[in-house]
Amino acid sequence: MKKIVAFLGLCLFFSHANAQIFSGESIINQENIDNKRWSWGYYLGFNTYDFDFDYKKYDPNPVLGKDFNIETTIGFNVGLVGSLKLNHNFDLRLEPGVSFNTRNFQAFKADQETFREINSTYVHIPLLIKFSTNRLNNFRPFVVAGASTSLNLSSNENNPDDNSVGQFRMRTNTFYYEVGVGIDLYLPYFKLSPSLRGIFAINDELVRDENPTSLYTGNVEQMRTRGVFLNFTFQ
Repeated sequence: MKKIVAFLGLCLFFSHANAQIFSGESIINQENIDNKRWSWGYYLGFNTYDFDFDYKKYDPNPVLGKDFNIETTIGFNVGLVGSLKLNHNFDLRLEPGVSFNTRNFQAFKADQETFREINSTYVHIPLLIKFSTNRLNNFRPFVVAGASTSLNLSSNENNPDDNSVGQFRMRTNTFYYEVGVGIDLYLPYFKLSPSLRGIFAINDELVRDENPTSLYTGNVEQMRTRGVFLNFTFQ
């Protein structure tokens, strides 16, 4: 499913661009939109989240091994965009938003009792630098990179129950770095910017179970979120 979403996004990125390059289009839409010092907009999109595990060199439960099965799903993003023009090619962007996603977690591919459905609602706040090429007709490719933080409203970090009673717990606050690519499409009445972005957590998010040899947390050194966002920004 992730490959399908990425493929559709890339097709959208380049189909419009190729049409303009080879058609010799001369009508310039939204000619002065990039001259504004400040600009605003909103985005809608899709996401998929996964986990990246680092394991302890000494495994307190070696019989169970180091095999967690994570089934990813497609979630939804929505948010706002504030952009400060630094110069002709660089912009500073703040993109606060909310993302919703579900990950299905199962320890060691064991019986159904080890299954955990991890529902996440993130308040996600990225601060990004956007580098854009020079505009060509009505499109302009760009890359973005930066840092972000999120507040997981479904983390259950302070819940006293753990996996012994079916409760998977995560840290509430997470920090990430982000990189992505996209293209600005200048349409007659607004600018549409599809982008594909990877996010990578840098801090451990797993709240350990009380039992040090827990099937779910005993052999984990670090657990970090990684994800892919396909966003469509309207300005």
